[in-house]
Amino acid sequence: MKVVHILNSLATGGAEKLILDTVPLYNENGVSVDVIVFKNDNYAFHKALEASSSCKIYNFNNDSVYSPSSIFKMIKILKQYDIAHVHLFPAQYFVIMAKLLSFSKIKLVYTEHNTTNRRLENKFFKAVDKWSYTFYNKIVAISTKIEALLRDHTGFSGNRIVVIQNGVAIQNIIDAQPLNRTEINENISATDKVIIQVAGFREQKDQACLIRAVAQLPETCKLLLVGEGVTKVKCQELVTQLQLEHRVFFLGIRTDIPNLLKTADIVVLSSHFEGMSLSSIEGMASGKPFVASDVPGLQEMVKGHGILFEESNDKQLANAITKLLEDTVYYNQVAEACVKHAMKFDIHVMVNNHLELYRKIHNG
Repeated sequence: MKVVHILNSLATGGAEKLILDTVPLYNENGVSVDVIVFKNDNYAFHKALEASSSCKIYNFNNDSVYSPSSIFKMIKILKQYDIAHVHLFPAQYFVIMAKLLSFSKIKLVYTEHNTTNRRLENKFFKAVDKWSYTFYNKIVAISTKIEALLRDHTGFSGNRIVVIQNGVAIQNIIDAQPLNRTEINENISATDKVIIQVAGFREQKDQACLIRAVAQLPETCKLLLVGEGVTKVKCQELVTQLQLEHRVFFLGIRTDIPNLLKTADIVVLSSHFEGMSLSSIEGMASGKPFVASDVPGLQEMVKGHGILFEESNDKQLANAITKLLEDTVYYNQVAEACVKHAMKFDIHVMVNNHLELYRKIHNG
């Protein structure tokens, strides 16, 4: 059985990180898995997957992930595989077009990673989106909430939609060693309290709320922001406006996330919505208290384990951080509860569920 995963690129993001972590494991379990990407801008995940030598990467090198040339480039490739596992838009649409034009018998699987998308706000695109799902043999929802949304959106009943929760390489995080803080930035001392958020800078995320919260905390509280994206400049301007240049540090894209998490004292994810956030699982697995905004995709993951604060409420976020830093017993209780919960989402569980799904589809 040969499977090809198809996605826009291997830039930073949960779906992209999953490909990096899971493809070697699929191949170790006897299923040949390769990857198609529409665009490569020398992304760190792309380089890391190439370095692993675990699969073949079809790199289209398009200027934009929206370039329709990807459709035609896929035509010959699809005929070489039994199953295509697709992630994200526009790959969701382009693969369908390529299959129709190639007359390929390849079977299609799509993973829905998000609880919402802008296409559903437009009547035309909502109809097209609903139509696109009909071409997929199986649709994987990464949470029960996403499953419910998909069933409502598509009208599908029965087992066309299945729930397979995303996973994280938990042991890699547990085994990671903290970094020397001054090597991250000379303004961070051993006695400072370090807060970290790992997330792309885009409208979905809300790093600005966390930056405002840090402004309300003592000078000894420092913030690490890991990631890149379109809203980064606005966040940098906010840091300058609040005169936090000596306390907020933009680290860009990093491949040593487990080590950074172990270096921090508190892990935060301020977001407007999530699918099933891998960053939240990684944060909870780090052995540090995890604090997240009370929004879809994070409510289900964090409630009863980590700490939730009202969306975009920087004052409430600052208060939550302050309580953790002032109460050692409470800090340890939250950290322990987070680790215990994260262990349920080990990546090997997800990989085994995907492999079982592939075999069922392949065998008809």
